[in-house]
Amino acid sequence: MAAAVFNQSIGASQSLGHFNTSGLHQEFGKGSVRLISKAFEVDVGLSKRGCYNSSQRNLSIIRASTSQTSLIDIVSSPSHNKSNDSRKKSGEAALILIRHGESLWNEKNLFTGCVDVPLTKKGVEEAIEAGKRISNIPIDMIYTSALIRAQMTAMLAMTQHRRKKVPVIMHNESEQATAWSQIFSEDTKKQSIPVVADWRLNERMYGELQGLNKQETADRYGKEQVHEWRRSYDVPPPNGESLEMCAQRAVAYFKDQIEPQLLAGKNVMIAAHGNSLRSIIMYLDKLTSQEVISLELSTGIPMLYISKEGKFIRRGSPAGPAEAGVYAYTKKLALYRQKLDEMVH
Repeated sequence: MAAAVFNQSIGASQSLGHFNTSGLHQEFGKGSVRLISKAFEVDVGLSKRGCYNSSQRNLSIIRASTSQTSLIDIVSSPSHNKSNDSRKKSGEAALILIRHGESLWNEKNLFTGCVDVPLTKKGVEEAIEAGKRISNIPIDMIYTSALIRAQMTAMLAMTQHRRKKVPVIMHNESEQATAWSQIFSEDTKKQSIPVVADWRLNERMYGELQGLNKQETADRYGKEQVHEWRRSYDVPPPNGESLEMCAQRAVAYFKDQIEPQLLAGKNVMIAAHGNSLRSIIMYLDKLTSQEVISLELSTGIPMLYISKEGKFIRRGSPAGPAEAGVYAYTKKLALYRQKLDEMVH
């Protein structure tokens, strides 16, 4: 039944473009096509020339709709709008950055990179402690890498939040995955926080060093060579990424996907990795390539930024769960905490 109704929507699009297994082609400029049928509503992201390829991830969304007609509606696509002047600038939004807790390979002193390993018991405790430290900060959206250690950190941290909203990972890797993971209760949606996982927030790919012991690698190649691979800005390890290469993908994703949310007034948490977060901080704090290579981020320690009128203001890291004043709260955050206190009492 669902497939039949979906085909009705596809048929309605034929007068405007060509839809088949390779995608939808139409010269619509910057925007997206929305196909609406009795059962499904499909948002299809378009490239500059209006070409959608079904192999591209994070571009298609299917969700339930009660619409009784089939139509095509052109809607704007904020992720392709690069002009700050055209973005809606809100008064203020919170941005929380958390490096994942200790992983099993951190514990073993191995180069991890993009190998997908979970947290240690200590890492779990660090994630929970991080959650206590941000329990009074509003969170509307969560972004993580595609790696389990970052996702575990985000989920565990949210178990401590006083608002008690449930983080829900968004599955848009295929049309079917998106359709099957829909939430049909509006009340439940209001008590949920979308979690978007994307590989562009992954740790730097360490190439042929991944899985090697750091001390043994230094003994084999020399401390100076390993230090250059690990701490230079533009020198990659063998068949791996430099920090510069990692920054190119991480910052581009932040500017394209996350920054528009902040400018729209959404409070965002990012749980990611040392190098992807260093890259984003380089952008936020306008650091030079020499300054960023000396930046160290501890596991499980949240950092708070305030996005205001297109600028980012660092508020530092909290000292503990009873952090009143440590964050140098803004008036808006103070009011949010007051509301949480009123809900409890």
